[in-house]
Amino acid sequence: MKVLVTGANGQLGKEILLMLQASGEDVIGVTRDDIDFSKPDEVAKKIAKHKADWVINCAAYTQVDKAEEEKELAFLVNRDSAKAVAEGVSKYGGRLLHVSTDFIFDGTQSHPYSENNIANPLGVYGQSKWEGEQAVCAVLPSAVILRTAWVYGMHGNNFVKTMLRLAAEREELRVVDDQIGTPSWTKDIASTILMLIKKNASGIYNFTNEGVASWYDFATAIIEEATQLGLPCKTKSIHPITSEDYPTPAKRPHFSVLSKKKIRNMLDEPVRNWREGLVMMMKEIKECADF
Repeated sequence: MKVLVTGANGQLGKEILLMLQASGEDVIGVTRDDIDFSKPDEVAKKIAKHKADWVINCAAYTQVDKAEEEKELAFLVNRDSAKAVAEGVSKYGGRLLHVSTDFIFDGTQSHPYSENNIANPLGVYGQSKWEGEQAVCAVLPSAVILRTAWVYGMHGNNFVKTMLRLAAEREELRVVDDQIGTPSWTKDIASTILMLIKKNASGIYNFTNEGVASWYDFATAIIEEATQLGLPCKTKSIHPITSEDYPTPAKRPHFSVLSKKKIRNMLDEPVRNWREGLVMMMKEIKECADF
C-alpha cells in the first residue's frame, strides 16, 4: 500500500509518517516545501502525481488566534486546499483521510459531541476547518473525516512542551480552568488513523483519548509528572483562572469533549486514558535531550 502524508513535519503528520515507515509501508511525506497549501491551484496536480492508495491530509493552518487576522490564508489552507487534495485524489481513484477538529463546535453542549451534532464554529479557524470538511465530502463522499482535539506529542509545538518550558522558568503558573476537553496523544491518534485505513473505512469519526480535563487539570498533571520524572521544574503552584482572565483574539469552546461511541465499534483495543498517554509521552521526553 502506498500512502502519502501531507503536513509531514507537523506533530501528527510526523507521527503517522514514522509509524508507517516502521511498519514497512511505502510512504511519502510531503511538507510545505513540497506542496504550498496557500496556493490551492497547485495542490491537486501535485497530489495526483503520486497516485497514492491513501492520502492522509494533516496539513492545516492551526494558529487559532492568528487566524482571526489572517482569515484569507486560513481559508486557503483549511478549505480551498483541502478541497484541492480531494480533487487530486479523485482524479486517479484513490482514498482520502482528512484530519479535522473539535473547533467546528461551539462548546455550548454539556455532553460529548457526536459526529452528527450541528457544527457552529466560534472563530475563523473552526469555520475554515468546517468548510474544509464540507468541501472534501462534496468532492469525495467516500472520504474519511477524523475529528480530534487537544493534540500533543513529541513533534512540533503543543501545550505539554509549552508547560514544561514555563515550568523550568517560573515558580507560579496561571492556567484556564473553564475550558473542558480531552488531551490526545499523537501516537494514539496516528494508530487510529492507520486502523481506519486498514479497515477501508469511510465517513466521519471522532477520536480522542479517554477522560476529560480542563487546561488547568492538564497543566497540573504535566507538572506532577515532570516532578516525578525529574525533569527541570521550578513551579510550586498553579492557579486556575477563567477565560475572561486570559483573553485571546479567538473565542474557544468551553466544552469540546468528543463522543467516541461510533469509532469504538471499530477499535481492536480499549482507548487509552489521557493521563496514561501523557505519562508515556513524557517518558519519551526524558529520553530525548533536545525536545
